[in-house]
Amino acid sequence: MVSRDFTITNKMGMHMRPAQVFVTAMGKYASEITIKFNGRDVNGKSIMMLMSACIKCGAEITVVCSGPDEEAMMAEAASMIESGFGEE
Repeated sequence: MVSRDFTITNKMGMHMRPAQVFVTAMGKYASEITIKFNGRDVNGKSIMMLMSACIKCGAEITVVCSGPDEEAMMAEAASMIESGFGEE
């Protein structure tokens, strides 16, 4: 299991487009991904769960990856989050 903290920097937060891009990218991995936000554990492979979490700009989240390809999954998740999901 690997875990890392992030701050959401894109202006619109985790709205429909970045949520869809994120879920699609994470879906190719065998590992599980959980986003911890506001006391909730959100399935990072579920667009509905990500949308319902209401993760806004400036939100502090923790991403947890667990499974056989967790390191590669975390690397891609980190790249996407740190780049503002390509919106900045």
